[in-house]
Amino acid sequence: MARILLVEDDQRIRQLVADGLAGHGHDVISAAAAMDGLNELVASAPDLVVLDLGLPDLEGTELLKMMRAVSAVPVVVATARSEDSDVIAVLDAGADDYIVKPFSVAQLAARIRAVLRRSGDEQGTETIVIGALEIDAPAREVRLGGAVLDLSPKEFDLLRYLAEHQGEVVSKRDLLAEVWRQPYGGSDKTVDVHLSWLRRKLGESASDPRFLRTVFGVGVKLVEPES
Repeated sequence: MARILLVEDDQRIRQLVADGLAGHGHDVISAAAAMDGLNELVASAPDLVVLDLGLPDLEGTELLKMMRAVSAVPVVVATARSEDSDVIAVLDAGADDYIVKPFSVAQLAARIRAVLRRSGDEQGTETIVIGALEIDAPAREVRLGGAVLDLSPKEFDLLRYLAEHQGEVVSKRDLLAEVWRQPYGGSDKTVDVHLSWLRRKLGESASDPRFLRTVFGVGVKLVEPES
């Protein structure tokens, strides 16, 4: 059983989802507005947040950023918005998964189990060291030559996944599935853009790589730079 914070302004949906998740064994607390949700997050320390984006007092993506400032709690965004730009924006803001309305409570419960399972796995991951690069998974912090890098949540997730598969060529399809949680499609451009941002922060470029090596037509791999 997990304690779930449900932030949803529609009373009917809020009640249906809360009752359904309770039927799956979860302890559900709910809020109908963004600031109420933020206060509940601080007061109740839930195991996971289910967050709607269309809230009456504040855009859900802004609330997500505020939540990320005070907590590393896993967040599943549940919304009617399905455009790629919306999905990418909330994942980059720190969401762990995204489900589009309408959905069944069973689908949501499965997403919650998967996110909690991944979160538990990450909690136990120790620091990964590759040359001068240190990736501290529990702290979600990356250092290069001792200096902390300013990475977005999704840049961190991308780098950590590649580090966990050091030396292995990982396809863009696998990255979309494992990092962006889009197993049934998605734009390679999303991966390309984040790799470009990551390279810049690692002090390299596609034409002059150090850590990130592209294998054309196959994927990308993270390696220790050559001396």
